[in-house]
Amino acid sequence: MRLRDCHNFHDFRRLAKRRLPGPIFNYIDGAADDEVTYGRNSSAFDDCDLVPNVLAGVEDIDMSVTVMGQKLAMPFYCSPTALQRLFHHDGEMAVGKAAAKFGTMFGVSSLGTVSLKKVRKQFDNPQCYQFYFHKDRGLNRAMMESAKEAGVEVMMLTVDSITGGNRERDLRTGFSIPFRLTLGGMIQFGIKPAWGLNYVTHEKFALPQLDEHIDMGGGALSIGRYFTEMLDPSLNWDDVAKMVEFWDGQYCLKGIMSVEDAKRAVEIGCTGIILSNHGGRQLDGSRAPFDQLSEIVDAVGDSIDVMMDSGVQRGTHVLKALSLGAKAVGIGRGYLFPLAAAGQPGVERALDLMRTEIERDMRLMGVRSVDELSRGNLRFR
Repeated sequence: MRLRDCHNFHDFRRLAKRRLPGPIFNYIDGAADDEVTYGRNSSAFDDCDLVPNVLAGVEDIDMSVTVMGQKLAMPFYCSPTALQRLFHHDGEMAVGKAAAKFGTMFGVSSLGTVSLKKVRKQFDNPQCYQFYFHKDRGLNRAMMESAKEAGVEVMMLTVDSITGGNRERDLRTGFSIPFRLTLGGMIQFGIKPAWGLNYVTHEKFALPQLDEHIDMGGGALSIGRYFTEMLDPSLNWDDVAKMVEFWDGQYCLKGIMSVEDAKRAVEIGCTGIILSNHGGRQLDGSRAPFDQLSEIVDAVGDSIDVMMDSGVQRGTHVLKALSLGAKAVGIGRGYLFPLAAAGQPGVERALDLMRTEIERDMRLMGVRSVDELSRGNLRFR
């Protein structure tokens, strides 16, 4: 199977599985507990049908959107994700180049493997910084100041990860940073030697957002311990309000799922919220963002930009979310599997396929622009 044989999410996933050692593939592919929420995130879209209008004279298609002051050429963006250079040696640089080519937003995580400043210097398309809240308040402020200096437009605070989810696939393989592999995990690395050769012949793996503040190397701190020891489970609305005030710019909360929390985000001055359950990787049994979208748009959609991620695999998924009132939609695994499969060309192919699907489906729906999508285009079973 080659990149040109990939036509959808599942094709990219299969190619990534062929190329990655089992522990790393399962880190991307896995989710919390029984992975019920992971499955529901995508199947939620199946309970909603599109109702097209025909003979609408659709000639030109405009799929651009403006979200949190950022103009995107397409209504979806690459959600920031951790550890990207484990999946392909170019990591965030490959994703950044692809996102820039297609005129959409991407971001760097606190657990990113390329420097925020380096990425911001390289690309001029909209960028966001996925931030985790640490027990050390001075560290939080220093990291935000670094993002300000780098020229990042959007701060994205992850609020559903004050402790790590129970990802049992990782427990079985011993996946962590640094690696503490089980025997089974070591065997899986042994049968994919090309990945190991690639890993040792490219730039040394690092976590530059944290390396200047925390000793993450030398066996000192695994990712699991980072979540359980460094992040602050006492994070509350007063803490976030202070961060919003300090940032004084576009600020969104990623991981909002209730109407009450959405309203609080508006009250403290956030400019965006992202409905998300972290791709099913945190609280298994939690509601799918698409199922919760209309309720939250009805409550706060006039006051704040509402976005969503988790489970988005098709152009029609994006159109359904936009029809319910989402301003834009984030993808995660949707570009990580292509990154793992083929680096920058893989990400570009995935973004191009999604863009092509959306354009074709907008024509079939009889709409010229995203603004013309509405709940009148939908029926729930």
